[in-house]
Amino acid sequence: MPDRRATKAPRALRPRFWERYRLEELTPEEWEALCDGCGKCCLNKLEDAETGEIAFTRVACRLFDDETCRCAQYEIRKQIVPECVVLTPENIATSAHWMPATCAYKRLYQGRPLPDWHPLITGRAESVHEAGQSLRGRTVPEFEVAEEEWEDHIIEEEI
Repeated sequence: MPDRRATKAPRALRPRFWERYRLEELTPEEWEALCDGCGKCCLNKLEDAETGEIAFTRVACRLFDDETCRCAQYEIRKQIVPECVVLTPENIATSAHWMPATCAYKRLYQGRPLPDWHPLITGRAESVHEAGQSLRGRTVPEFEVAEEEWEDHIIEEEI
C-alpha cells in the first residue's frame, strides 16, 4: 500500500489567475503553470560586453530535452547546473532582461498579456509547439559545442 503522507495533492489553479493576481500573489502551482514549455530560457546566451545586448544561441543546457522542451532534471537542476536561474517573483526584476520576449513571466512582469497560443489560453500544452514558438527539434546540446563556437549558433530572429 502506498504511503499517502508524502504525497500532496496539487492545488487547483484559480480561474484566469494571471489576469487577476500580481506575480507575487500566485501560488507555487500557478507560478509553475505560467511556463509555456517553449524551452527558450534553457538556451545558452551571449552578452555583448559593450552594449549589454543578449543573443540567444541554439546551444541548449545539458539538461534540456529537445523533444519535450523541458528540463530532464527539473527538481534538482540547480544541484547539477549551479548557474541555472530559478525564476521567482523576487528575482524577476533582475532576470527579465535575458528572458525571451514571448515568456509569460516577462510579459506579465511588464504588464503585457499572455500570447494567444499560450497553453493557459488554449487549454492545450501542444499549442506552444503548434504555433512554432517552442524549440522542439531546433537545439544542439552544450556538450556537443565548444563554448568558443557558440557564436556560430546565434539565433538571428527574435525569440
